[in-house]
Amino acid sequence: MKLILKEDIQNLGFKDDLVDVKNGYGRNYLIPKGKAVIATTSAVKILQENLRQRAFKEKSIVDQASKKAEKIKALKIKLSSKVGSEDKLFGSVTNSDLADAIGKKIPDIEKKHITLPGRTIKRLGKYVAKIRIHRDVSFEFPFEVVPEEKSKK
Repeated sequence: MKLILKEDIQNLGFKDDLVDVKNGYGRNYLIPKGKAVIATTSAVKILQENLRQRAFKEKSIVDQASKKAEKIKALKIKLSSKVGSEDKLFGSVTNSDLADAIGKKIPDIEKKHITLPGRTIKRLGKYVAKIRIHRDVSFEFPFEVVPEEKSKK
């Protein structure tokens, strides 16, 4: 089922994106909650015209998002976590944890912009998250999950 999003939805897309979802998700959740409308040919034409008119305004926004993306790419993030046997974490690392770590160095990064492989991480190692700051600005961000330093007595 093709829909046009009316607001940003985590793990799906941004406002005014044309997305393809399962029928039940669209009919039972997105449309009744007012988060999306069915992508009819007339609705798609109206959306394209609106996007064309907004393109000029959005150029500056995309430029700012690109600069922010370059700053984030320059970061080296290591998330520390308590570890059990066989490099398994106690708990898990989520997109919220990564957003907090990046947010300490670069403000205004939200967890809804970050997608982790498998949604949560439960082992030590190196991973790559996908960060999508804007509809036109997305990139892959490598980071590492390391064991928490044990305090020496």
